[in-house]
Amino acid sequence: MLKKYLFLTKPGILFGNFVTTLGGFFLAAQGSVDFLLLFLTLLGTTLVVASGCVVNNVIDQDIDQKMERTMNRALVKKTISPSIALAFSAILGILGFALLWFFVNAYAFGFAVLGFVVYVIFYSLWSKRTSIHQTVIGSISGASPPVIGYTAVSNEFDVAALLIFLAYALWQMPHSWGIAVYRFNDYKNAGIPILPVARSIFRTKVESLIYVLLFAAVLNGLYCFGYTNMFFLITFNALCAYWVYLSIIGFKAENDQVWAKNYFLYSVILITALSFSFSFSYVSPAPHLPLF
Repeated sequence: MLKKYLFLTKPGILFGNFVTTLGGFFLAAQGSVDFLLLFLTLLGTTLVVASGCVVNNVIDQDIDQKMERTMNRALVKKTISPSIALAFSAILGILGFALLWFFVNAYAFGFAVLGFVVYVIFYSLWSKRTSIHQTVIGSISGASPPVIGYTAVSNEFDVAALLIFLAYALWQMPHSWGIAVYRFNDYKNAGIPILPVARSIFRTKVESLIYVLLFAAVLNGLYCFGYTNMFFLITFNALCAYWVYLSIIGFKAENDQVWAKNYFLYSVILITALSFSFSFSYVSPAPHLPLF
């Protein structure tokens, strides 16, 4: 039974958000890590994300039963009731928000609230079922954890925080569309109007390439504004160059599902490597360019 509750929190999403929170924290720490603050930030963020994922499971019961990869979830199989799942979500959320408010700072708490509200209300309850722009809307929640990590250390929203918020939001599009092309039939059967289903796989490939280029351009701003060193510049652009290559060869792919699976997996590798690279990318002295 414990395993069923664990899977309600979507461990894959938890891992991704854990890694990006870590990346934001490392970028702001500039080589001087407060491990207690790091632990509290990661724990608080993970609990909030887990809470949102459980609510998403409750909302998506009708969709999940139509998709091969989700039809065996606990709520679909009725092994956990929606009311129990919501109570579980509430406990996770209260603990997570409390940790961020009392032991981290108001910026981290605020971006956790932003990510939760966008994911649960604007994405899960509304745009996922009704709009082709669902991925853009959902990207706001996906971009919140790295900013939580960053502001936990900086205690301000500065140019670097803005750049990582924009960049991680841009990354969400090709990442999410890779899943949608790979699981095309699932999304089509469930009637989810995501880009490859609502328009075409070819258009998805075109827009994915554009977003990869935008992602690279925005995050290079960290080096331009003096927040990162040459190690970051070389590492990040090498990673992005290969993602651009994968985007381009997608136009000649003989099997779109095989290409999309590899494309999606590389996006995970890239964002993981990027987040850890921030621990080696610091400069001294760090710039101070606050926005608010």
